[in-house]
Amino acid sequence: MKMIANITTKNDEFKIDLNQPIDISLVIESNEKNPIAWYLNAPKIEPVVADNWTGSVAKGASTNFNNIYFNPHGHGTHTECLGHITQDFYSINNCLKNFFSIALLITIAPEKINNDWVITKNQIEKAIGSEVFDSLIIRTLPNEEAKKSTKYSHTNPPYLQEEAAHFIRNKNFQHLLIDLPSVDREHDGGMLAAHKAFWNVTDIKNLNSDARKEATITELIFVPNEIEDGKYILNLMIASFENDATPSKPIIYKIL
Repeated sequence: MKMIANITTKNDEFKIDLNQPIDISLVIESNEKNPIAWYLNAPKIEPVVADNWTGSVAKGASTNFNNIYFNPHGHGTHTECLGHITQDFYSINNCLKNFFSIALLITIAPEKINNDWVITKNQIEKAIGSEVFDSLIIRTLPNEEAKKSTKYSHTNPPYLQEEAAHFIRNKNFQHLLIDLPSVDREHDGGMLAAHKAFWNVTDIKNLNSDARKEATITELIFVPNEIEDGKYILNLMIASFENDATPSKPIIYKIL
């Protein structure tokens, strides 16, 4: 059965086919295929063991009953709020208010500046054009299947230039999604310049009144090469953790 949904905004109405979702999230697996960042070991998904009982149907239990050990920032697609960098607690579960948005997908090959690969303001500005969108999805090149299992620790992956993050904020993008482990440099002395620029955080101990509490950053996505750049409807789905970040499942839909 074909399911067509109408998405209405203040100025436009869009149609999407709910039977044609495009999943741009990475899975969390209990093996070495899992992408890993921030010097972590692989996540674990394993049966509960209590006395002589093991929570596995294959081992005689009536149900499968697993514990899951993972870190949202380092083990897969995750969405975070400004609580990631503030002294006071802010939860992604409360900060993310709207789960559907109009999104622009762009593809960028980071430029080499000194010894780093960087996404620059000029690249972002050229790619987005003049239209206004709620969300920005950045796919970086090269875009190989190996991204799904990359071990990023100590590799100095590409990152977003602070001026680029300022520009994205000033264009009023509420949600930024990227296929890298962080919008910031792996080793930056704790500056987190792009995070702060995007969320407009000037004081991590006493949050400024104009900080963007409802804006989110989603990292470690993967957009297949066959998906064309352009406008989509984004459904940003999260797990209901009271934490600065949570595993997430961003789904995009082509506009009919």
